[in-house]
This record gives sequence, C-alpha cells and structure tokens, in this order.
Amino acid sequence: MLTATHSSLQHFISRYSNDRQLAELDHKLSAELSADALVDIYQQAIPMVERQLWADQPDQASISLYQKIFQEMEAQLAASRQPQQDDRHKFYIVIPVADRPIHLQECLNSLLEICRCYQYGGAHDQTYKKVSVIVADDSKNCDSMAQHKKLCEQFSSQGLHTEYFGIDEQIAQIKMLGRSAENLQQILGSYATNPDPANFYHKGSAITRNIAYLRLKQISLDETEKVIFYFIDSDQTFKIKIATATGQKDIYAINYLHQLNEIFSRGNVSILTGKVVGDPPVSPAVMAGNFQNDVIDFLQQMALQPPSLACGFHPAIQPKSDAAAYHDMAQLFGFKPSAQAFHYSCTLSGPHQHVACFNDFASKLNRFFDGEHPTRITYFDYDKPLSETLPARTIYTGNYAFKAESLDYFISFATLKLRMGGPVLGRIIKTEIGDRFVSANLPMLHKRTTDATGESEFRPGVHRERQIIDLADEFERQFFGDVMLFTIEKLCAQGYPQQPVADSLIEHALNETERDLQQRYQQRHQQIMQRLVTLKTVFSAPENWWHQHADTARSINAISRFIDNVEHNFGRNAQGYALINSADNQKKRHAEILRAITHYQQDRACWAEIMR
Repeated sequence: MLTATHSSLQHFISRYSNDRQLAELDHKLSAELSADALVDIYQQAIPMVERQLWADQPDQASISLYQKIFQEMEAQLAASRQPQQDDRHKFYIVIPVADRPIHLQECLNSLLEICRCYQYGGAHDQTYKKVSVIVADDSKNCDSMAQHKKLCEQFSSQGLHTEYFGIDEQIAQIKMLGRSAENLQQILGSYATNPDPANFYHKGSAITRNIAYLRLKQISLDETEKVIFYFIDSDQTFKIKIATATGQKDIYAINYLHQLNEIFSRGNVSILTGKVVGDPPVSPAVMAGNFQNDVIDFLQQMALQPPSLACGFHPAIQPKSDAAAYHDMAQLFGFKPSAQAFHYSCTLSGPHQHVACFNDFASKLNRFFDGEHPTRITYFDYDKPLSETLPARTIYTGNYAFKAESLDYFISFATLKLRMGGPVLGRIIKTEIGDRFVSANLPMLHKRTTDATGESEFRPGVHRERQIIDLADEFERQFFGDVMLFTIEKLCAQGYPQQPVADSLIEHALNETERDLQQRYQQRHQQIMQRLVTLKTVFSAPENWWHQHADTARSINAISRFIDNVEHNFGRNAQGYALINSADNQKKRHAEILRAITHYQQDRACWAEIMR
C-alpha cells in the first residue's frame, strides 16, 4: 500500500487532480503494488509531472517536490534490485579544462548537487556508482594544475569519483599507441610523436578532447556496464536560467542523467547534443554589431529618464530570446536576423533609481569582450518533454553525449585550432548517420566570467594589456572556422566524406566560400564602424545627465573603455580584419584547410585502426 516512501508523488498528483492522466496514476497508487510496479508508475508519471511543473513558472517548492519524486523512484529501484542489477547507463563525464580552477570548482559543485538532488543510480557505500568524472587538464600554469588535481581529490572524497587526466596521464596514453601515433598527427598534432612534458599545454580543446577519447576507448573495453560518454565545458554548470516576473534565476530543474539515459535507452540514438542558456556560446567577434545596437538603445532610453526616478528598466515579462539572436550573421545559420535592438532588463533587486541601473549596466559592458551579452541572455524554454529529440546537424562541444561506438568521430581538423569545430563535425556526422544524431532540450548554464573579477579565467587567443582586450587571434580563428564550416557543408551535399570528392572541387568550394564570407565580414565591418560613430555621439552628448551627475564617474570611464575596445577590435585599423585580409595569412590558411579536408578520409582510417 502507499507509504511515505512515495508520498511526494502522491502529493504532486493531488495538486493537479483535474489532470486525467495523473488521476489514473493516482488510482493505480491506491492498489497494493510491488517495487517494480511502483517504478513503472514513476516512469510514467515523470513526463506528466514535468509538464505540470513548467505549465506555470516553477517555484522552489515545486522544484524540490520534483526532485523528491526522483529520489523516491531511486529508492524504489534500490528496493527492487541490487546495484549490479541496475541496467541503466553509467556516465563518464569529461571536462576539458585549461587554467580555470574557479570555473572547474563551480562545475563540479553543480554536478555533485544534481547527484544529491536527483540521486541517479543511487549512492552505494557513499559513492555515486553510476557517475564518474574525468578532468582532462590542458593548463600551462603549475598552480592551476595543482588546484585542478586537488579538486579531483576533494570531489572523489565526497562520493563523486573524479579522475585527474593531466600531462603525465595524457602522455602515457599517447605512448601506449606505439608506432601508430605517427599516423595521428592531424588529430593529435605534433604531440603524437613528440609529447614533451615541457611543451604539453594549451594544445587546444579539440586536441585535448581527442586525447581524452583514447582514455575513453580504454574505459569502454574495461567497463562491464553500458556507458555514455558526456563532454561538458568547465565554464558551465548543471543549472538552467529562467526568466521571472522580477528578473531571472538559476535553478537545478533538470535531471540530466535520467533524461539522457531515457533517450539512449530507446530507439537508435548514437550521439546527442544539448545547448546552453545564459551567455552565448559564440565569440564576441560575431556579436559586436548587435550589442552596439543594444547599448545605443539603452543610452538613448536612459537619457530621457531623470536619474533620481525609480528604475523603469524592469519589464513585467522578460522577452524570450530568439534562436541565435546574439549573432550578427544569424542568417548564415538559417535564422532570421534581429532587426530591432533588444531592450536591457535591469538585474538589480529592491528599490533603486535610474542612476543605479546606469552604473550597473556600465559595470557589465566590458565583460562583453569575455563573451557575456547583457541584453541577449538565453533563457530556458520548456516546449515539450525533455526526453524528446529532434534531428541535429551541429554538435555543441560543451554539451554532447554519445555511446562508445561513436568514439570513431574524433574532433575533426583539431590541429588548425579554428573555432566552429562542433558545427563542422556535426555536418559530417549528420551526413553519415542521419537520425541517429539528435538534439534535446537539455541545456547547461554557460557563464563566461567569474564573479570575483568579471573576467574569464583563461580564454585562448584573447590578450589583455592594461585597459585593452585584444580579440584579433580569436577573430581570425572565427573567420576561418566559418570558412571551414561552410566549405564542409557544401562538400557534404556532394557526399563528402563517404564519397570521394575531387581535389579540384574541394578547392573550388573553399575559394567560393572564402570569397562569400570575406564580403559578408566586410559588410558587417562597415555596419559596426557606422554604429560606433552613433554610439560615440549618443554617449558623449554633453546634455546627457550622466556627464553632470556626481555618482557616474566610474561608469563614464567604463563606457569609454568599452568604446575604445570596440574601436580597437572592430574599427578601421583593427588587427583582426587585417589578418583575415592579409594575402600571406589567407594563403597559409587556405593551404592548411585544403590539406586537412583532402586528408580527412585517410585520418579517419588511421583513427579507426586504433579504435578497434
């Protein structure tokens, strides 16, 4: 009969007694049931509970009740079978990290929290047996490496088995390849044949992931359970961001491991990609135009408001973010570009005046160059059961999961260190496995900066010198990453890589794509420079109240710094544009990309040999 061990489910059902499907389950719960039968009821109930949870804005009490329902289901599973009889997937969660101990700690904290909240697989001998973590370290700083290793030890002691996969471990893994490593230089870089500990850092996330795949292959051979390998980024957490009537909040409202297990346990899914909420998953290099529009809009609106008046930048309902609304060239990806500026939604709580909102907004501006976008935050949007999937074409490398069979798909073209590696790989995978490659609405919370500094701990290709943040290297890798992506997309339409494509056709597609993107980037450059003139004019107009206000000196400096950084990175003499227009650099990148594409099938064959 019904006992306190599943009272949370009964309590939730009672709140929604007018729901016919839930009422039917309530009737079943009144009978005398075995533990297995109760588990079946929980599995039927969870999608219904989920639907009701998101029918209205969930409060903390509802989320806590939702979590307790999962805890009760896990208790019933433990009562009905021994741990060795639990045939759900075991997860190996891989976190590549480079000099980010603060981010890594927050990421691991959140993983431990969802283990505690939802208890996937149960905790046996004070350890979460169905969850293991591998921290793949690509740091240069010895102190960062020591902190990362210490974090692994700390979380292991709390029941979350966390393996440190550092320089020594990665080199040992490569050496196990023997002579085969010589054939993997397009996949592992020069580290395949010369894994020198003194130079084994900042290899790039793609090469680090590929080395981690070698470790995962070893695990797949040794593991007796069904496994899912799950890659996430260190600057993410297992939370979601939701818009509220008064602002926004971050919550633990998704049982990621349960939902992924459900998806991989049915059908024929091999690879799944999630997404992110919070900060955009793209470079500032492709957001500057839209963000300038929003800053101009904010300053124009603020100029009309008395500074001492109560803040009016709190909309009653937060607008939903359109897909890729942050991207200056969203149409490249099949999305409608945003024609209008996005109004800023103030994040301050409690009574405050416009001057406080102005100062808070100004304090966030320069975080943009670390990848934040204060006006185009992405929020979680529930539109269907979380275990439902759609066909995918892009891998988001900060949130993707796969079965061991998909270790064949290493991160392609890793040695070029271009951006857009996930979308490139996604196009190839879609061409080869079709509907076995899916996406699901299981986003993680992406947070580019730390609270202490308002800056990223480490970002490759971003250089700081006093007040200037230089994005030229990241900008160049973004442009040629786009060139690679849309070249591959054209070639996949011709059967690549499964079907041979003549070198002349590959080169034609590359040349055509580069010309098109050069034109698009130059058009956007002109737009950004025009908006920069408008931004300077609106900000510096002497009649605007912030130039006379006693409390805005720091904010004026912050906005001036922002304008200087926009000019440095996107103005007439920006080094990023000089690099993508340089004949020498174009020739070098063209040769690299062409060689990588034409040799990809050979690289795949060499990789397949070691993955057998």
